[in-house]
Amino acid sequence: MKLLSASILAAALLAGCGGMQTAAAPDTPTRTVDGVLIGPNGMTLYTFARDTPNAGKSVCNAQCATNWPALLAPEAAKPMGGYTVVVRDDGKKQWAYNGWPLYYWAKDTKPGDKTGDGFANGAWKLARP
Repeated sequence: MKLLSASILAAALLAGCGGMQTAAAPDTPTRTVDGVLIGPNGMTLYTFARDTPNAGKSVCNAQCATNWPALLAPEAAKPMGGYTVVVRDDGKKQWAYNGWPLYYWAKDTKPGDKTGDGFANGAWKLARP
């Protein structure tokens, strides 16, 4: 009976994992769902075409940053894999992926929303690995 119970539990756990997407490593600031980078809060991440990749800074500040909040990095954050850290105009650190700073869209209200894709004549795009 114990063997049967353990088998049922294992099968249930595996079945629950079937819908999972690529998980991030424990220290990675994002994960991937349906080919899109998702922040630790489960919300979609975006890149901004006016940023210069690998420039080490974000050009989205002031009102732009109100609408497009940065994926902030902890003060002690270090580059890892494709992730780097940029310093914002206000001195805060922000995660970047493949050189592109990462942002949320204030009008996405729940995980899975992607309403910022293509905004501002295509300047805002889904962040993809």
